Order: sequence, then C-alpha cells, then structure tokens
Amino acid sequence: MQTFNHLITTRPHEVRQVFISDLHLSPEEPALVQAFLALLDDCLALPVLKRLFILGDWFEVWIGDDAYLALSDDARQTHWLTPLIAKLKQLRINGCEILVMHGNRDFLLGQPFCNLFGGELIDEPHMLTIGQQHYRLEHGDALCTDDKKYQFFRKIMRNRLTQWYLLNKSLKKRLAIAEKMRQKSQHNNANKAAHIMDVNDEAVIQAVANSDALLHGHTHRPDTHQATTDKKRYVLGDWRLLNKDTRKPTVSAVIGVMIANAHSDSNKANFELVEFSSLV
Repeated sequence: MQTFNHLITTRPHEVRQVFISDLHLSPEEPALVQAFLALLDDCLALPVLKRLFILGDWFEVWIGDDAYLALSDDARQTHWLTPLIAKLKQLRINGCEILVMHGNRDFLLGQPFCNLFGGELIDEPHMLTIGQQHYRLEHGDALCTDDKKYQFFRKIMRNRLTQWYLLNKSLKKRLAIAEKMRQKSQHNNANKAAHIMDVNDEAVIQAVANSDALLHGHTHRPDTHQATTDKKRYVLGDWRLLNKDTRKPTVSAVIGVMIANAHSDSNKANFELVEFSSLV
C-alpha cells in the first residue's frame, strides 16, 4: 500500500473519486479536523476529481442538524464546522459531487446540513460502477452480524420513529443521551471478543452476491480481502492521531481512490487503497 502526504502526488490528473470513512470528527480532536481540511485542500487541487464519498462516522457524534443550523450568524463564524463547510462548498462549486452515508455514530445526520455545501445524503448500500466493476458501498456495521446485541440496537436506532423521538428532545437532552450511549458502547466493546466486532463471512458473501466488490469502513481494520474466489472486499481505515506526544504528530488514514488514465478507455478505471498521512 502506498503512503502519500498529499493526494496530489497520486497522479493528480488521474484521480477521479475519493472514498473515506470513520473520521470521527469532533471539537475535542482538532488534529483530526485539521487533517480533514488538509485532505479537502488536496481534493481542491485535483483537476478531474468528480466525487468524494464519506461512508459513515464522519463525526464522533451527531445529535441533529439543528445543533448547527439553529446557531446565530455570529456563533457560526467561530464554530469548528464552518471552515469545513466552506471548503466542501468550494469543492462542490468546482464540480465535485459530495456523497455522504450514515454511520453508527452519525445516523441523525440529515439532508438540511448537507445542503449547506451542496452535498447529498445517500442510502446504504450504494451501488457504484468503477471501470467494468460494480462496487457495493456501505458503512459496514450491518455486516457484523455476530454482534447480536449491536444489531438489535442498530435496528432500533435506524427506525424513523426512534429518530423522530430523539430529534424532538432538547439539544441538552440529546447530548446527555449521546454521552450515555457512548459510555455504554465503550463498556460493552471492552468485553467483546475481537471477532464478534468484525464482519461475518456469510454476511459478506450475501452482500457481494450481486456486485463484483465490496467497499466499507466501520471495523477500523483497513485491508484488502478475498471475499470469494473472484470478488474482493476493501476496508477503509479510521483516522488516527499518531505520535501525539512528539514534536511531529501525524494523522493517518487508509482511504480509497479511483484512478483513470485520461488518455485511456474509461473502462480501465481501477480502485486502490492508499494511506493518507497529514502532519499536524
């Protein structure tokens, strides 16, 4: 796997699509926010970039679009999300589609927030053709079927009635609920076997049945797997702060890129995983 400090070094005139997931952005982790802004700067410099996919867990927690939309103009000027929105809006103006998928941390994210930068909230699974290959895109938590308790929790949280109930609570109440859920999740995961929190092989085989490849995040275990004898499973990585106690901390993430030579047949486009590293 190749490592790049800037995406513009990965054959800039050939990068057509970029795929990221599990950024877990929050004001408590400014280094991750800065790394994402750096990635957006790179995306703005890619001359033929057509799509940016964010495949879930963009934010560490999302309690509703109104947490930002209800802010006054003065409050927005100093909010940590505002620079992010500005760069995404410029990227969309440049002609790049921004496609956002829910994760298990930000399932309350709505289209109104995405409208601020011209983005589109997409359902999972999302089917995408790259070259002559048909890719199935999803966050990945639905594939972890061995974790029965989580799947039951996921079913409840993805229910529209549950989401309506949560969004009609006050922001303060929603924050308290989110914090309680986060603490409970950390406690439960600490006592689970590692394989339970990974994808189930049979679930993967079923997911990839009508496509040529599967692309997801969620598990924080970036790699390329052979899903079946002729189909691959690509796992995107979470965004991590490395060497944070040194003078040169970095943020590292395994992301996906779709490459297509401008002078060749579009059917020859291909997908690959690369490591994006950003010096904080």
